[in-house]
Amino acid sequence: MSSPLAEQLRPQALSEYIGQEHLVGREAILRKSIASGNVPSMILWGPPGVGKTTLAHIISKTLDREFYTLSAVSSGVKDVRQVINSAKMFGGSAILFIDEIHRFSKSQQDSLLNAVEKGVITLIGATTENPSFEVISPLLSRCQVYILKPLETTHLRKLLQTGVAALEKQFDIKIKIKEDNALLRISGGDARKLLNALELFVYQEKVSRKKLVITNETIQQVIQENIAMYDKQGEMHYDIISAFIKSLRGSDPNGAVYWLARMVEAGEDPKFIARRMLILASEDIGNANPNALLLANTCFDAISKTGWPEGRIILSQTAVYLANSPKSNASYMAIKDAQSLVQKTGNLSVPLHLRNAPTKLMKDIGYGKDYKYAHQHPDNFVELEFLPDELKGTKFYEPGNNARENEDRKKLKERWKGKYGY
Repeated sequence: MSSPLAEQLRPQALSEYIGQEHLVGREAILRKSIASGNVPSMILWGPPGVGKTTLAHIISKTLDREFYTLSAVSSGVKDVRQVINSAKMFGGSAILFIDEIHRFSKSQQDSLLNAVEKGVITLIGATTENPSFEVISPLLSRCQVYILKPLETTHLRKLLQTGVAALEKQFDIKIKIKEDNALLRISGGDARKLLNALELFVYQEKVSRKKLVITNETIQQVIQENIAMYDKQGEMHYDIISAFIKSLRGSDPNGAVYWLARMVEAGEDPKFIARRMLILASEDIGNANPNALLLANTCFDAISKTGWPEGRIILSQTAVYLANSPKSNASYMAIKDAQSLVQKTGNLSVPLHLRNAPTKLMKDIGYGKDYKYAHQHPDNFVELEFLPDELKGTKFYEPGNNARENEDRKKLKERWKGKYGY
């Protein structure tokens, strides 16, 4: 049986590599590093199917280095030590690639430290999770972090053409892409997912005809019929977490618990689930129920203490609580709108009365003048301008329509009168 199409088409050199121009394009930082023959230990951080594993293989092949690979899902400290002992024979030239390094425990990551620090191995770790959270600080400080971006439509279409050519040759058939929107949507920017979907379609349809026409309708029909096969290696990982989060946001505890159960049964990392709930508690519930953030944070901490399978109960309790909580994205929208305005207006001057005045000279030229200390006024409030002159009266925070934030709105209206339109 031939290997999957995505594996057959895996690039063998940078000249064949698609995407990540900011890292490996002409004059890009990582390309220069590879060309010099002196690559640092690194963490490749990015979504699935954007070329992290491929890039590691290309680096090894280009530099003609001994290449070891471990999966954090199935490897332990013993495996790491065996690789390090073997790598010592190559005088610091060997590369160790660890897929899903975010799943390595602290002790497993500790076992890498000495070898990385002494240059026994060059570590290349791949992760879909923020390494700041998942990689221990001593190891992270010894690695360069490179962020890989989702593939763009032009990249995916180029991959499609390559895949079509390979399948036409393999099966001696003609394939015409009439529409590709469904394929691109199914891929979600994941090259492997795109090629898997294309290959699945061709495998099913080639039996009945020698000329295949790809349309949105035919692709959707084939993928829906074969969804279990298509997902047999966890291709829907991000679709399921998306369904889970949307169920919580939509206040449906039944949907939330179902998708949670799907992730639990699939062996999903509990910390991954807990972290997503922690984000949702602030982004989608916010000050409509501030206790949601406290509970979500406690959940993240508690599953580390209880372990598995008991941790699933804590995840379920938190999910049900978040689903039943009143919702507000007011804080999320406030910082989003404020950032957008900052990007447009640049670094506007801080009003003099808000500036720090640690020296006499600063006080003499007006720093801090006319500032009023709120605690010296009734109800610890005094009307004062807290925005740059150019933005006076700009409102970023719009309270949500829920009991707690309606109280916020009432209070803001009493304090600021008509200034912000509350």
